[in-house]
Amino acid sequence: MITRNPHVEEDDEYSTSRLTLKSGSYYNYQDIESGWTVNPRVYGDRQTRLFTYWTNDGSKETGCFDLTCPGFVQISHEIALGAAIYPISTQYGLPYSITIYIYKDFNTSNWWLQYGGSINIGYWPSKIFEGGLEVHAETVQWGGEVYSKNVGKHPHTKTQMGSGAFPFYIFANTGFMKYMRILDNTMELRYPQNVVAYSEEYDCYRTQYVGDYIEEPEFHFGGPGRNPLCP
Repeated sequence: MITRNPHVEEDDEYSTSRLTLKSGSYYNYQDIESGWTVNPRVYGDRQTRLFTYWTNDGSKETGCFDLTCPGFVQISHEIALGAAIYPISTQYGLPYSITIYIYKDFNTSNWWLQYGGSINIGYWPSKIFEGGLEVHAETVQWGGEVYSKNVGKHPHTKTQMGSGAFPFYIFANTGFMKYMRILDNTMELRYPQNVVAYSEEYDCYRTQYVGDYIEEPEFHFGGPGRNPLCP
């Protein structure tokens, strides 16, 4: 996933680019996720940082970022959760990216987080989930998220997703992911099937999935938040 440093308007808001594995219903789901985020409340600044998150009840009573509650177990001494990511891609500069891989250990049922294609940062123990992710993931999501109490309201938050621009796949100008794969029960990495690009607020943040006529499918996402179409 390409690195960006989106504007985050308020200290209690955040913007992420992440890979998410989910199981359960829309309002009562389990998930694990990792990627980069700008999250002033958790980290005390507006730098782009590596993060993890988990919940087993749709974030009602459980779940947290990184190691701020019991859950994720870190084993790596090379990569720190919450570490600032550098370099950062700029709108007209060179693109920089990070590689995130989440996979299940079928012997222990733990979910492992790998960074950069070779460094196992740590794992989510299967015991923090009952059913659901304890067994398998039902859906995989790639994309961005903006959290704000002003999402879906007027005035809308100005917190950006990606670079803050609406996606235009020819230029890869905002949030961008490539080399998306799913590890199935045959232990083979495969292209994801039945992919749907979805945005809850199309006038504020948009998505584009490009899978035809190119060798490697791409997913683009981003937006400025508040704008003339999203007052």
